[in-house]
Amino acid sequence: MTILPIHPAENASPDALLAFLTQCRDAAARDGRAKLVSISLAVDALDPLAVLESIFEADEPHFYTERPGLESAIAGAEVAIAHEASGPGRFAEMQRFVDETLAHTIAVGDVDAPFGGPHFFAGFAFGDEVEAGEPFPAARVFVPRWQVARAGATTTAVANLLVTPDADLTALGVRVWRAHAKFSGFRYREVAAAETAEPTAPRFRTAETGDYRAAVTRALERIGAGEFRKIVLARAQDLTADQPLHPLRVLNGLRQRFPDCYAFSFANGRGQSFIGASPERLVRVSKGVLETEALAGSIRRGAGASEDGALAAALLGSEKDMREHRDVLDDIVARLTPLGLKLEYAEKPQLRRLANVQHLHTPVRAVLPDQVRLLDVLAALHPTPAVGGSPRAAAVARIRELEGFPRGLYAGAIGWLNARGGGEFFVGIRSALVDGATARVFAGAGIVAGSAPEKEFAETELKFRAVRGALVD
Repeated sequence: MTILPIHPAENASPDALLAFLTQCRDAAARDGRAKLVSISLAVDALDPLAVLESIFEADEPHFYTERPGLESAIAGAEVAIAHEASGPGRFAEMQRFVDETLAHTIAVGDVDAPFGGPHFFAGFAFGDEVEAGEPFPAARVFVPRWQVARAGATTTAVANLLVTPDADLTALGVRVWRAHAKFSGFRYREVAAAETAEPTAPRFRTAETGDYRAAVTRALERIGAGEFRKIVLARAQDLTADQPLHPLRVLNGLRQRFPDCYAFSFANGRGQSFIGASPERLVRVSKGVLETEALAGSIRRGAGASEDGALAAALLGSEKDMREHRDVLDDIVARLTPLGLKLEYAEKPQLRRLANVQHLHTPVRAVLPDQVRLLDVLAALHPTPAVGGSPRAAAVARIRELEGFPRGLYAGAIGWLNARGGGEFFVGIRSALVDGATARVFAGAGIVAGSAPEKEFAETELKFRAVRGALVD
């Protein structure tokens, strides 16, 4: 990426912008290749989700993720450049796309600010291939035309545009100038009086595919036969409302309920959005340090401190849950060690308490070698035994047959990459696919020797409540 010593705030005029874009078009003509132009600007405090709500269009792709408890959020909408891929090499293909795009990127402004510069928003489905008619491909990465992000007290707005050798600079200049004016003094969409009234809660009809208890029983038979040690089986419920569902309104409910989770929305621009509040980080890279985690084994929260403590003690003393958790941790170690990573982690898991459930949790950390990229790690880890099973190949091969529905982005990898090699991906669980008045809600549980169908069904019911509550309220 080429970073030019030009600051838009100090050269804020249409003429200066046109002169800069002319330089970019000349560079594109010399190289015979379009240039991604990225303009970053530190702006007054903005709420990225409120900005996204203000300009939301169902026919435009968008990406949003937030950790409310960490005061970190990023939103992007529309598409400057995008790429799709499928098959076992989809992660490597996306890395080549990112590298090639950055090699032809010209960046100016507050590029080194938190969330400055172009970001690549990505969604990788659970499987290397998806079935016909699925709303999202096996892998999709896009750079948005605009993004707004908050990191603590710092808000950074970024405009991205593709400048071709024959680009209409006047049209591009008008678009960028309007964006500059908008984000320098953003005015949120005024709420109409009708919207301030207490909304009528939608009424739902619920349908479910298959018999989950029977699927668990069949899985236990295969475990007993030695086909695999663990398999993660999910349920999918289709909730049909008597009115259209707004994905960002549902997302607002999730982020308020689960501030310690990754609230997210990934829209395809054709009216469908994959939303959720995921508790599970898949991988994070910042300043050359990698963080991941083992999150497996769970139990509900108690009504009070005494019951909560008793349930936590039961989880920590559960041979079945500790075995399931150790299987996930051992798999992470086995997959990342060949990449040359020296992993640091505690021998005993901690408890991670969320609003409605508590998990066994082991953070894992390592310095990332220079030759290893974030997507290399993602390719090695996904899918972890926490959402697939072990041995991975044997378990994953049976999931579609036993579950009876395609997963799509459920239990896939959702996240972002920046131009400095950093980024963050989380697992697409505690999630729903929203499409008009319908929401397909997902929840799963790990099945190992000793699992009981009724208990696993109850665990998925507990997880369902997280998303269903945001839909119903």
